[in-house]
Amino acid sequence: MFSACADPASLEGFSWLMCYLTTGKHIDFYWSFLTVLVLLVITAPTALAFGFGGAMAARSQVAPVRWLGKLYTAMVRGVPDIVFFLFFVIALDQAVEWTKHQIVCPGWTEPIRQGLEFRVCPQAKVPLGTSAQIWHQIYGFALAVFTFAIVFGAFAANVLYGAMNAVPRAQLETAEAYGLTHRQIFRRILVPQMWTYALPGLSNLWMILIKATPLLFLLGVKDIVYWARELGSAKTQAYAFPHPDWRLWYFLFLLVVYLCMTRVSEILLTRLTRRLSHGQATAAGEAMRRAAQ
Repeated sequence: MFSACADPASLEGFSWLMCYLTTGKHIDFYWSFLTVLVLLVITAPTALAFGFGGAMAARSQVAPVRWLGKLYTAMVRGVPDIVFFLFFVIALDQAVEWTKHQIVCPGWTEPIRQGLEFRVCPQAKVPLGTSAQIWHQIYGFALAVFTFAIVFGAFAANVLYGAMNAVPRAQLETAEAYGLTHRQIFRRILVPQMWTYALPGLSNLWMILIKATPLLFLLGVKDIVYWARELGSAKTQAYAFPHPDWRLWYFLFLLVVYLCMTRVSEILLTRLTRRLSHGQATAAGEAMRRAAQ
């Protein structure tokens, strides 16, 4: 990166280390931290939206919708994450390309599935083979976000479903007695009250989501764990800065990073729990009232 680093053989000590840590590969390693953070920022609300929709479907008075909501939560929660990640991304990618193939290549006569190979016309590839590398990365990242959202949305749906059922029925009946419609009760009573009961479960899901980010490697996204393994490996003949096997130190660094992320999350979630529990008819709310006396 720097002109002084042009000849690694002439470097030693601190200068060697600084040049080693500023190579292009390490810059990609540093950027991968941003990739993980962006994944968390986008996936969390998306998964929550899937979960809210799944919980609402599971509570629906329409039987097919209720069955669909319960099937979604049961199926995704019952399949190991790694299996779902390996299967769903491939199936989703092929479904997108198959749909585009039917639109842009209606006269295609060759079979799309040829044994183990999946072949569509060049115009149906997503992204196109002529597209810049950045679009391939964005598409792969979008598939990763959608897959994470589907998986964690099912768990969030189960948490929100239980939280909605935990809201005291007396509060809903009182709202009905005051003449509120079902929509008003849902928006003004049920949803605001359920977050108090849902937050502990959602907090656990957030922690699990943080720890699940290394699964990005399975989805073709080069995350921080991928780069730690590559940069720490002793097979450094491809790099200008050979070194022994340093994977232990790289993974110890990631251990500290993940512990810091989870610790910060614990502090923020604890404060949010206290704020939501204030004035509520829950054990946490009762404890806060007694402490204030």
